[in-house]
Amino acid sequence: MTSYVIEADGGSRGNPGPAGYGAVVKDAADGQILVETAEAIGTQTNNVAEYRGLIAGLASLLSLAGDGARVEVRMDSKLVVEQMAGRWKIKNEGLRPLALEAAALARRLKVTWRWIPREKNKDADRLANEAMDAAAKGRPWALSASSGASGAVAGTPVAPAAPATRATSTTPTGGGPAEDLLLFDTVTELREVAELSAKKERKVAEPRAQVEPKATGTSPGTGWRPPTSVATSLYLLRHGETPFSVERRFSGLGDPELTPNGMAQAEAAAAKLAKESYGLQVIVSSPLKRARATAEAVATRTGLDVVVEEGLRETDFGDWEGHTFTEIQRRWPDELATWLADPSAAPPGGESFGVAARRVEATRDLLIERYEGKTVLVVSHVTPIKMLVRFALLAPLAALYRMHLDLSALSLIEYYADGPAVVKTFNDTSHLC
Repeated sequence: MTSYVIEADGGSRGNPGPAGYGAVVKDAADGQILVETAEAIGTQTNNVAEYRGLIAGLASLLSLAGDGARVEVRMDSKLVVEQMAGRWKIKNEGLRPLALEAAALARRLKVTWRWIPREKNKDADRLANEAMDAAAKGRPWALSASSGASGAVAGTPVAPAAPATRATSTTPTGGGPAEDLLLFDTVTELREVAELSAKKERKVAEPRAQVEPKATGTSPGTGWRPPTSVATSLYLLRHGETPFSVERRFSGLGDPELTPNGMAQAEAAAAKLAKESYGLQVIVSSPLKRARATAEAVATRTGLDVVVEEGLRETDFGDWEGHTFTEIQRRWPDELATWLADPSAAPPGGESFGVAARRVEATRDLLIERYEGKTVLVVSHVTPIKMLVRFALLAPLAALYRMHLDLSALSLIEYYADGPAVVKTFNDTSHLC
């Protein structure tokens, strides 16, 4: 079985200061570089940049080799290696979401963790510095002539001479206009979306092994006829009103409480979801107070416990947290214009929708696997819920700007093992009437 090596690093010039990460994926047998990826990430700390490098490396390997690949992760960050190996506790709460995102990706692989001295991590260190240098000049990172993989494409696997079966395409089935490529945070993410589509198409086209089709005349996964297996149902509930939502302020990782009206909205949703017809079996919530209070209202009526899942948190809006749109437009006009035009752009010190997409997708996969065949209530926020709907519809990142989601709105997606996900309800607020 082919095995791989990931080398990842991150740096910050000022700690915190202008930061960037780099990661390479290598063939463990001959050390050939298969993937190189790097990105400047605004003002961050060294540790944040190191975790972002790790996440990029793991995502790149999953795109190249798929689930179950064997890999040794090498980093010169003792903190990241020891925390990921489970030997050190995560004391910095700001790192916890990144560690959880990395762990969700690592669970899909067969990983061993190894600390290496900085001088043995030169490729990843070089990439991180290239990304920071490019950002300082106002340019995006691109592969340089010093690349260890001749002819490499940024974030894209390089096909070695042999075996030929390891070469993979970076173009999604069916193609599309060139400007669509700008909707993705990295070429790696574009590959992930293309492969997701291909996997779903294969599931529709190929019957499950050693299972005779039911004599009902139905075909799986069309969206027109009943599927042949029990669905994993995710009811998606946005939290109730907060002071930030009343004042129309950006509310990401800030933690406002529900207003009295927000609690009334949560109670109305709880009364609806407690009905026997919904048949809730599990409640999962974002860790933020506004979501947890909404989830607890449902838990009180149903007798279920609330499971907190870090990956369901809202997008980090960085320096824009707590500001109104008008305030941001006056203070950060250029950054706001870029953010509105490009979902891969991040607010200053914050998180792009592309990065949030990878976190939410990993969380979705975890929930579907953990609660297969069950009916689950997911209490979260605007961005994660829109992301889940977007994934189900195989829509581009720009689709986020074409959806409206009300406070305390309810949506439903059903996932089938023998077919694609089906969106059955979106933005239902009938319980608030």
